[in-house]
Amino acid sequence: MVAKIITSAAIGINSFKVEVEVDVASQAFPGISIVGLPDNAVSEAKERVHSAIKNSGFSFPLGKIIINLAPADIRKEGSQFDLPIAIGILKENGIEIPDDLTTAYLGELSLDGSIRPVAGVLPLISGLKDCGIKSVFVPEENAKEAALVQGVDVYGAKHLSDIVQHYNGENTLPKTIIDINKYLEENSQIDYTFDFKDVKGQQKAKKALEIAAAGGHNILMSGSPGSGKTMMAKCLASILPPLELQEALELTKIYSISGLLQKDNPLMTKRPYRPVHHTASQNGIIGGGSNPKPGEITLAHRGVLFLDEMVEFPRQVLEVLRQPLEDGEVVISRAKNSIRYPSKFMLVGAMNPCPCGFLGDKEKDCTCSEFQIQRYRSKLSGPLLDRIDIVVKVPRLTTEELINTKSDSEPSSVIRQRVINARKIQANRYKEEGIFTNSELNSKQIKKYCKLDDQTAAFLKTAAQKYQLSGRKYDRILKLSRTIADLSESNDIKLEHVTLALQFRTEI
Repeated sequence: MVAKIITSAAIGINSFKVEVEVDVASQAFPGISIVGLPDNAVSEAKERVHSAIKNSGFSFPLGKIIINLAPADIRKEGSQFDLPIAIGILKENGIEIPDDLTTAYLGELSLDGSIRPVAGVLPLISGLKDCGIKSVFVPEENAKEAALVQGVDVYGAKHLSDIVQHYNGENTLPKTIIDINKYLEENSQIDYTFDFKDVKGQQKAKKALEIAAAGGHNILMSGSPGSGKTMMAKCLASILPPLELQEALELTKIYSISGLLQKDNPLMTKRPYRPVHHTASQNGIIGGGSNPKPGEITLAHRGVLFLDEMVEFPRQVLEVLRQPLEDGEVVISRAKNSIRYPSKFMLVGAMNPCPCGFLGDKEKDCTCSEFQIQRYRSKLSGPLLDRIDIVVKVPRLTTEELINTKSDSEPSSVIRQRVINARKIQANRYKEEGIFTNSELNSKQIKKYCKLDDQTAAFLKTAAQKYQLSGRKYDRILKLSRTIADLSESNDIKLEHVTLALQFRTEI
């Protein structure tokens, strides 16, 4: 009789059910054969499983063991197949394990039978739940993460023998239960190293960052060296609103599949802030590889991707950001399949206005030629700039601002509360649309939620003609105006909101 055990495999941040079939041919020459398109990690499982079963005190069946991972036409990757393979072999060898196809198993085995944690548990179990799985056995270290999936009974096991004893009634494993909403609420308050109260001057840039945080807009800061661009970008993390539950679960799936989830924190409770150095490769930012993994734009999902010295990045690296910025996802295509990763991030860029950095500076003369300035700025293409909602100049601090020791700047906590209030307005407005922020509005939704009165519409039409606004840039000004109105707690977009939006959309 063939033993059938249920487990799961991942494709991107999604997963599919895998049926592990185990058959023992007692009359054949002893050995283990794994079929069903396994990768190297899965093929090596036979050695780990053999030692784990023997060192756990169980006998290993004599004869040819054939293991099939169905469906056989999809490649299986990862070490989570060790445990279900071992359970199937034990079942074939007479160990009392129920014939229950609503129970699944995930885990890597050590040679002594210990069960080691694996990556991607949350998306794996989310997929299993959709397939009707009612209970799952996972490594003890992954139990809290697995318990984030409501409606599935989760049992954390340290050792292979723990599962056998659980079924024998000798040592029943407890269910792991976690209150997601309570956990998210208790861990959402985080102290930040950088605070806007420590930033001197730069009121316009601070306001621009507040608007960007409130609506999830992309922003580019241009200014002389030492004007505070990098510090303000770091402070931006301190005014971002807490994650909604749906956002937290989506982000946790990404970090789980990437193996970056912390052991003590099964749920992501803080929006990511991902600073990227200009030497980063295209695959490092977009994602990919022979076994595709999420890149920086996906790790920054629902948070911030910060590109310091943005024009120092290779142009081809910057250009690949265009499609994710527009669509909110990135598609990594390979010969056998395509993987979609979410990438709804805030792009925050910082740059100098010219190679020497002092173009337009009031105290130091620029030494660059017109050709050098043009070549420097040409690294940012027109289509990429079209996708940036806010462009703000950050001037050098005056001597009075620089030596001022009084802390008269607004603290991040005050700014953050305004951002949270604006986000709540957006969440209520778009609860039927499946989006969270104004920056996610599509053309149809812009017409619905960004209506203008006749006077404001006429003013924006004149501005569009004067500045030769593209269709994309025009839509982004409307979305930016909607965010400014939300910060003012105004139901309607007024003339002053559009005027301010246009001030923040000047060219570099």
